Formats: sequence, structure tokens, C-alpha cells
Amino acid sequence: MTGPELPLDGGNVSTGVVRVGDTVRKPTTAATPAVGSLLRHLDAVGFTGAPRFHGRDGQGRQVLHYVDGPLADTLPTMTPGDLARVGRLIRELHDATATHVPAADAVWSVEIAPDREDLVCHHDLAPWNLVCADSGWVFIDWDGAGPGSRLWDLGYAAHGFVPLHAGGDPGVDGPRLRALADGYGLSAAGRHRLPGLIEGHVRGMHDLLVDGHRTGRQPWARLYDEGHARHWLGAADYIAAHLDSWARALED
Repeated sequence: MTGPELPLDGGNVSTGVVRVGDTVRKPTTAATPAVGSLLRHLDAVGFTGAPRFHGRDGQGRQVLHYVDGPLADTLPTMTPGDLARVGRLIRELHDATATHVPAADAVWSVEIAPDREDLVCHHDLAPWNLVCADSGWVFIDWDGAGPGSRLWDLGYAAHGFVPLHAGGDPGVDGPRLRALADGYGLSAAGRHRLPGLIEGHVRGMHDLLVDGHRTGRQPWARLYDEGHARHWLGAADYIAAHLDSWARALED
């Protein structure tokens, strides 16, 4: 866990992240104690889709196991089989977090209020946070984890992994959404509710950036200035315009 510090880039929110040997060092946040407890729980119950948490180093930084492999957003478009695999991984994650009991005074950093608070969720399940390592697929960047619901988390994942972006084709995207839901093993009731929650979470991301622009709160103000809000608004409008298509694809 010693050696030279190699800067790691690619994130839109985190700065000061470096690799040291087989570890990643990153700044702590108010949520670090709660997130560290969550990651230790996931390791204890045998969930391998998250990095191991090693505490803090001499500089007070978080220390996490480094997962070597490409991020999903640098690889070719996922096949339906890949989407089913992502769905299974998310289901395994939620089943594992459902048994986690956070401390009564746990502090989280959830930026977009979820529809419900049933269990602890990742809140940023996306291709830019999925390392496709040879040893297994691993979700990274847990700083925004916190209370939420299964469908809220899965709906956000659908935006990035299907993907559901402006200019898409519902005839193509619907079956891909179905593959993700099938991999998750989503119930009939969940399939009925999922389309609306996909839109809600995606539109919530747009609103967060707009609010950041209005208040100057970082990093959201910077991301707004870089044009990210236009993407999220276009995606939300595309999803909303085809809610019936998503419902048919999921329930057929």
C-alpha cells in the first residue's frame, strides 16, 4: 500500500484522487464514515461488486482497493446479455445492502431526494462507475451512497446503461431496458412503476444542475456551464415521451 502517487482522472465530481500501489486514495467527505461502514458490510456478506475499504491513510484520505480494468463507458455498446449481467449485479447489490443497518447518526451525501428510503443505494450506477475487470465487474465511487429505493437506483442505471438518451429509438431501447429488468429479476409491480421513476430520477439530475447554476453551488454550477444540463433535460423528455413504449417492453 505504498509507492508513488499516480493521479486518476475521468470523474466529473471528485478531484485529488490518486493510485498508490493496489489502492486508491481520495479526499474524505462528511459521508465517509457511513460509506466505509457500508463497504465493509458488503465485503463481509460476500458482495464482490464493490471495492474494499481500508480506512484512512496518514493524510486522512480514504483508502480503497484499486480495481484494474476499463470503465464500461470506454467499451463498445453493451449487448442484451451484458445488460442482463448489469441487472443481476444491481440486484445482488440491493439484496446485500438490504441487510445493512447504518449507524443512527450516519451522515450521507444524497443529492437528489429519492422516491422512498427502503435501503441504502449507490445513487450513481452508471457506465462511468462500472469497472469491467477480468476478475469481475465492480461499481466504484460510493461517496454519494445513501438511503433510497431499489427502483430509484435501477431507474438511474437504465438511463446510462440502456442508454435512454435524447434521439434514441424506443424500438431499440425498449428491448434493451427489458434485458436490464430481466437480469434484475424485476417483479410485475416493479415493471409497472419503473418507467415513471426512470424519468423522475433523470429529471432530478437536470434540476440539480439548474439549481447549482442558480446558487453557484459546486460542482453542479460548473457542470451546468459545461452543458450537462442539456443532456439530462433531453434524456428526461425522451423518456417521458415514450412511457407507454417502456411499459409495453417491460410487461410484454
